[in-house]
Amino acid sequence: MDIVLALIAGLVVGGLLGLFGLIAYQSNKGGSRIQQAEEEAKERLANADREAKDLLREARQELQNEQQEVERTLTKRRTELEHEEERLNRRRDDLDRRFDRIEQREKDLNKRQSRIDKRQNDIEQRWLDQEEAIARIAEMTRDEAREHLLRQIETETRHEMARVVREIEAEAQANAEDRARDIVAIAIQRLASEHVNEISVSVVPLPSDDMKGRIIGRAGRNIRSFEQSTGVDVIVDDTPEAVTISSFDPVRREVAKRALSKLVLDGRIHPARIEKLVEDTRKEVDRIIKEEGERAAYEAGVPGLHAKIIEMLGRLKFRTSYGQNMHSHSIETSHLAGLIAAELGADVTVAKAGGLLHDLGKAIDHEVEGPHALIGAEYCERFGVGGKIVNCIASHHHEVSQDCIEAIIVEAADAISGARPGARRESLDAYIKRVRTLEEIANSFEGVQQSYALQAGREVRIMVRPEEVDDLAAIQLSRDISRKIEETMQYPGQIKVTIIRETRAVEYAK
Repeated sequence: MDIVLALIAGLVVGGLLGLFGLIAYQSNKGGSRIQQAEEEAKERLANADREAKDLLREARQELQNEQQEVERTLTKRRTELEHEEERLNRRRDDLDRRFDRIEQREKDLNKRQSRIDKRQNDIEQRWLDQEEAIARIAEMTRDEAREHLLRQIETETRHEMARVVREIEAEAQANAEDRARDIVAIAIQRLASEHVNEISVSVVPLPSDDMKGRIIGRAGRNIRSFEQSTGVDVIVDDTPEAVTISSFDPVRREVAKRALSKLVLDGRIHPARIEKLVEDTRKEVDRIIKEEGERAAYEAGVPGLHAKIIEMLGRLKFRTSYGQNMHSHSIETSHLAGLIAAELGADVTVAKAGGLLHDLGKAIDHEVEGPHALIGAEYCERFGVGGKIVNCIASHHHEVSQDCIEAIIVEAADAISGARPGARRESLDAYIKRVRTLEEIANSFEGVQQSYALQAGREVRIMVRPEEVDDLAAIQLSRDISRKIEETMQYPGQIKVTIIRETRAVEYAK
């Protein structure tokens, strides 16, 4: 830039000097050419001025371009420096993290080494203890040594067995509990049945107490005729505007209730009328039984059942257990068993049929002696029901062994239907008896200090003496108590057995 300005200044000075020289020269030649010389000088001066301005403008443009280039170079360099600084910061953070991990590994290695050293010390101590035990055994007789060795092996084996059982149970429970909970939850959610308590009605309301005399009749002939026709007992007491019908057979009780209600509405109560109404009512109830049996088979999706089995299914409409209607319970169990079988990949048809027919024996148990599961299984087998379905019916209370996965599914579905909230109702006496039985079973084992039945008999908590029962023995004790409960009690659902062992160390400062 300085060179360009110097060149421009030199050109200007040279032009001026040439102009003055030319003027002087022309003045020497004569005045005639002065005017011409002045004009030429002015023109050259103007040309020089224009050239100087052009050169100055070009110089300024070049200077501006150089400045822009320098700024771009500086910006690019600054960006590169920022990226380099960011990369160095990341590298420094990575190095810090690696250093932290190395420090953590060193700490873990130190802890592991400490555990190894401790275990080695324990092994050495056990070795010394074994040497001392061998030294003591050497002074025993052969029989004493054998007995001592057998006791020691038995104790160690028992502890090792309890430890292995605990590990296996923990592993199985960790894997199976979530899956089982999902399957049961899906089955219950998809079924979504109503929570209703149903009982068999055995009280017939009367419009007035005067009707009691008409029911009894002259010298009791009406009530005797009614009882002979229906096979029930009619109790006429001081209950206002009501009579009670008593019978172990739910179908007879239903026939008697309907017939007596019709007689009260009709008003014509005499032996001939009673016999006719009872006969008509019996036919009506038989028709209802058939319809309800067909409806149960249809709703459960179990076709092809024998007419006698359909009839027994319908009789369950008038049978209850702990306040739960057996007809609805059978349908619900069938749905639950089918849903669970579908989740597990089992035979859905067998599971549904087993669930529907599992309590069929309760419709017959007033006529035949024996467990209702075996009665129902024998009845179904008589009318051509398949072997797997019969096993599901016979084994759902473990009267016989369960030979297929569907039998286990039916048992689980039966427990779910019977144990869900609102499904069953239990009397106070039966409840108190069951709770006391639970506590008596727990107290019968050695080492048990106290036991408490909780949650309406669904859990029993047991306090043991710590000096008699160690941690491993507590695990075995819980299994023994639960097994005895299963063998000696009948209950819906499951009962949780919890063993609580408290250890206290007491010392006195003197």
